[in-house]
Amino acid sequence: MRKNKKFCLEVDTMSKNKLQSFFKSQIVLIISILLAIITSFFSFPKWSYIDFKVLILLFNLMIIVAALNEFKVLDKAAITLLKKCTTEKKVNFVLVLITFVASMFVTNDVALITFVPLTIIVGKKANVKVLKTVVFQTLAANLGSSFTPMGNPQNLFIYSYYNMLPIDFLKITSSILMLGIVFLLALTLIGEDRKLNFEVSDIILKDKTKILIVILLFFIVILSVFSIFDYRITLIMTILIILAIDRKLFKKVDYSLLLTFVGFFIFVGNISAIPGIKEFLEKMFSSSADTYFKAILISQVISNVPATVLISGFTDYFKELLLAVNIGGMGTIVASLASLISYKLYTKEFTEEGNKFLKVFTIYNALGLLLFVPIIYLVIIR
Repeated sequence: MRKNKKFCLEVDTMSKNKLQSFFKSQIVLIISILLAIITSFFSFPKWSYIDFKVLILLFNLMIIVAALNEFKVLDKAAITLLKKCTTEKKVNFVLVLITFVASMFVTNDVALITFVPLTIIVGKKANVKVLKTVVFQTLAANLGSSFTPMGNPQNLFIYSYYNMLPIDFLKITSSILMLGIVFLLALTLIGEDRKLNFEVSDIILKDKTKILIVILLFFIVILSVFSIFDYRITLIMTILIILAIDRKLFKKVDYSLLLTFVGFFIFVGNISAIPGIKEFLEKMFSSSADTYFKAILISQVISNVPATVLISGFTDYFKELLLAVNIGGMGTIVASLASLISYKLYTKEFTEEGNKFLKVFTIYNALGLLLFVPIIYLVIIR
């Protein structure tokens, strides 16, 4: 009997821990679903609230990027560049640069999932501390991903929701790109330098035919983002090709992000149908400055993806919103959920440095906000 009780207690403890872990990792999803359910009591939800185009584009991008990651294409590119580096500055520069560029095409979270572990490996082999490098990579991923519609979920949503032209989108985000390059160069190239001696194992790409097919499909998906190719046909193509290549890749799609979007779509649609709330929120974002500064502040609390979906329903200032939610990815650790990926990857290897990471992260992100917020407002918006 005692053994049975002990076993039941252990099972109960494990279940509680799993439940707590789920709530911690999916807090934004849970909040979006709860908001959708609660507001549905006051306004009946409609299918038209859900932007299926955004969901399909996100799904296509996520599964293609998962395939590229699975075949180690990004790792191969990074290691090829790193082998040419002989000093600490060059290594840091390459790691930050490749994260910056990759995030424009494979999203900020995937860039960090791919390159932060590589940074930690290099750091251990070269016997150098990589905390600042990981923080700079996080900044690079959030800034680099701001440039393109497929760089992050909020960009893809804004691009689709406001029916933007590619050239108009890139004109707006190029300001963040240019300032981001200057900022990251200053962070990575200023300071002392020393020679490094390290070796990283080369990656041999297997299944090159499959890789070529995936890369070709990736270009087709990008064309569908820019409405050159029909996104619905692309979805069918993507599903069929991935089924033929490796159906296990379907498990690597972030379905919680898709459900989070659904929850916020319904929530925003519901409150938009309630006159009093709609009028209040429209007044809240009734000017260029209001949209810009409030979107940055809201991003610091609930992160930039839900902030984007929420605010978009009540403002026509798409330029200000686009700039704000991307700049707003800097700041707190939750401002961009991609930043949490860096934190988890780093603290998994260096368990006692969680507080140190948060301190360094906050310092450089606060510096980024202090630099970007006024410059973008005075030069681009005002």
